[in-house]
Amino acid sequence: VQLQASGGGLVQAGGSLRLACAPSGFTLDYRAIGWFRQAPGKEREGVSCISRSGTSTYYADSVKGRFTISRDNTKNTVYLQMNSLKPDDTAVYYCAAEQMTLQQRCSIDGAPYVYWGQGTQVTVSS
Repeated sequence: VQLQASGGGLVQAGGSLRLACAPSGFTLDYRAIGWFRQAPGKEREGVSCISRSGTSTYYADSVKGRFTISRDNTKNTVYLQMNSLKPDDTAVYYCAAEQMTLQQRCSIDGAPYVYWGQGTQVTVSS
């Protein structure tokens, strides 16, 4: 049972990347999914989250208007579209999944998340 984040890479400031989060061994259905990031020497930061059916989303102020989270439950995958990237966005990005729930809510507080991926590196050059 694991989550795999992919899609990271090196991009110039102003560029775009799309991250994907896919599970192995379980379904993302009925689970809120969150994206988090951690830069060297900094604490982990909640970036965005999406509720189990996608009706609720939340973004950190630092990425609002630039990042878009979405999910395709038919593909069992959650995406994070990142546009207008800045050097400050450089970090390892992780996706995480909560336990199954009927609630339509999500949180960028890491506490509710029980499954975590290994992360994908995003580097934005100036």
